Amino acid sequence: MLLAQYLTVIKRTVLLSGALFIAMQLSATEHIAPPPHSSIENSDLQHWLADSEIKPILAGESEFLTLYSEYMSADFRGIAILIPDWQSAPTNNAGMGFLRKELNNLGYTTYAMTVPNIDWQASQSTATDDNLVAKNPSAAQVLANNDTNETTKHEAAAIETSASNSANIHPVTAIAKVTDAVLNDYKANLIARFKALYQAAMATPTNIVVIAQGTSAGVMLEHYADFPEQHIAAFISLSSYLPNAKRNAALSQTTSLVPPALLDIYYAHDNNEILMSLDSRQRWVNRNAKFDYRQRQLFGQQNQPDQHARLSKEIDGFLRRLF
Repeated sequence: MLLAQYLTVIKRTVLLSGALFIAMQLSATEHIAPPPHSSIENSDLQHWLADSEIKPILAGESEFLTLYSEYMSADFRGIAILIPDWQSAPTNNAGMGFLRKELNNLGYTTYAMTVPNIDWQASQSTATDDNLVAKNPSAAQVLANNDTNETTKHEAAAIETSASNSANIHPVTAIAKVTDAVLNDYKANLIARFKALYQAAMATPTNIVVIAQGTSAGVMLEHYADFPEQHIAAFISLSSYLPNAKRNAALSQTTSLVPPALLDIYYAHDNNEILMSLDSRQRWVNRNAKFDYRQRQLFGQQNQPDQHARLSKEIDGFLRRLF
């Protein structure tokens, strides 16, 4: 009896040791990063949509997908390039998926492009250490002045502790801060795709309309404020903003400098960054005398069918006044 109990204890000990060993091996396994968002999105598009709707386009050395849909009215009125918000698909239910097909009925051939991935690592700061030394001298620097002074030692320790605490303290907000480096990287990749798509669309000389959404609209407005070579007949902005306080504040002035006619659409339930900048945009438009700027509000949520219908009517009415 005692021998059986003893063997049972030994057996449990061996099993426990083996489980701990396996757990240690698993924890030491190299981390495998998840697939990028764009690859998952491309797989879904290729799975659910017909091959005739998907057109790969080469931008530099990288290839991206666009969704192509021909006009279905008696009169061909132009080409609409649809650019969804970042981290969003061209078939999203915030208006892009609806416009991709509805504009066909209004006489437009549509190209809905996929957006590039966001490189969050581009936000790594390279100047934090220099700023920290300039504002908070280290303990070694203080002790170098007087190694024998006991008071100085205490001051140096206090300075080092304060510097360490200030480096760790950061504000906690609902939306993480997006740095200029992240926005610039996304903007460069998006503009490269847009230029490639623009060249493909120009195979049929006609009026080209750009309809951009969210952050993608914000960086596209910055791009067109610099008077690029890609001429378009109209720019339609859907809830445009930039998730960076300084850049978003400057977007109001940027909006008034865009050469093509601009329709600025927003929703009553958009985020405060958008709603609080509307008056500022109108003031800059008045100052810079941009007479082809229109601002329109849609009620409800972006995914409501009745708002989709009104969205298409606002866009159609604006474009019919132009051509």
